[in-house]
Amino acid sequence: MMKAFYKLFIALYPLSARLLSVKNEKAARWVLGRKNIFERLTAGISHDRKIIWVHCASLGEFEQGRPLIEQLRKVFPETAILLTFFSPSGYEIQRQYSGADYVFYLPMDSKRHAERFFDIVQPALVIFIKYEFWYYYIREAAKRSIPVLLASGIFRRSQPFFQWYGGFYREMLGNFTWMFVQDQRSAELLATIGISSVAVTGDTRFDRVRAIADQFTPIEAIDHFCGGHPVIVAGSTWTEDDKELAHFANSNRHIRFIIAPHNVSKARIAECLLLYNTARTFSGSATNVEAGEEVNVLVIDSIGLLSRLYHYATIAFVGGGFGADGVHNVLEAAVYGKPVVFGPEYEKYIEAVQLTEKGGGFPVENALELETRFNLLLDDEFVYRQSCLAAASFIKENVGATEKIIRYIQEKRLFTT
Repeated sequence: MMKAFYKLFIALYPLSARLLSVKNEKAARWVLGRKNIFERLTAGISHDRKIIWVHCASLGEFEQGRPLIEQLRKVFPETAILLTFFSPSGYEIQRQYSGADYVFYLPMDSKRHAERFFDIVQPALVIFIKYEFWYYYIREAAKRSIPVLLASGIFRRSQPFFQWYGGFYREMLGNFTWMFVQDQRSAELLATIGISSVAVTGDTRFDRVRAIADQFTPIEAIDHFCGGHPVIVAGSTWTEDDKELAHFANSNRHIRFIIAPHNVSKARIAECLLLYNTARTFSGSATNVEAGEEVNVLVIDSIGLLSRLYHYATIAFVGGGFGADGVHNVLEAAVYGKPVVFGPEYEKYIEAVQLTEKGGGFPVENALELETRFNLLLDDEFVYRQSCLAAASFIKENVGATEKIIRYIQEKRLFTT
């Protein structure tokens, strides 16, 4: 039954994307990116070196897989890396990523597509990141005796693998050679359905954010804007987040606020400029903000700066928690040893839960709680320092997942050049 539903889904998804592509840019990119995909794979891929295939759903999973890709490159320098994405939000930003030899969209899952893909690519090792589960691709790897790994996996009781109707999905998991999961709870859940080829190695994103922080370079315009003031950096914000933040920002002109919206479209930037009374865009030249000028909010209208912006924070606010999808990446902020505040939708994200338990993360329900938390952290030096230490130690205690995965690949000789 579930296999029939899966076949229906993989048949209808491309059709829906084509229908939406008329008015939806993301859907249009999804469709266009897969046009003549097999011909482009054939023309683009060489077999003068063995290939490791790494697949990510989107940009977030890429950031999770990136430290693993880069370490694979160091350990197996004579190897070619194929990186594939399902979503345009990953592919369009990272299609020029220099850490991979080849970057493509993944053709939609099907028996025929999987067979054709493996015939062309001929990977020697397959790695899926976090929670991408494509039945025919995974099964085809197993049929061809190609090791297939799951890196930084995370499992919850509510997922179909653990339901009475989940036999089809459990079969999919049984085709993995080994799964590296983020926490003990995931390993215990997998054990309840007979999956024992599992190791608890943690989340490779800790390694990624640590590397970013270690390579930090200053942004002169941001240094100038901050000017010795307390600074709140709000990253990956949505409209709901900015509405909760705006009153505090508008009422505290002595504090500098750096707002980095998740979406930097013209409409979204214009919305931020309306919500924050004394705001200027980053492209409007932060260096022109002089002492005494009534500008205390800088709206970042470009991408690629956020992981460096958190360095400047006295307090970090991570967006998404006031929306249904939930909070974004709290690790990017915590790595700098800063307290991290976020909205109430965070419990699906283990790193946010653990950061809160550690004392470095602070979920808030509404604007009033947000202001109370900000004021406490800004006014009480002891509370502030303790939360900074908690955030920093949380990161330090959890780095190393990448090394553990690489060591397993080497010890089990899953891949040799």
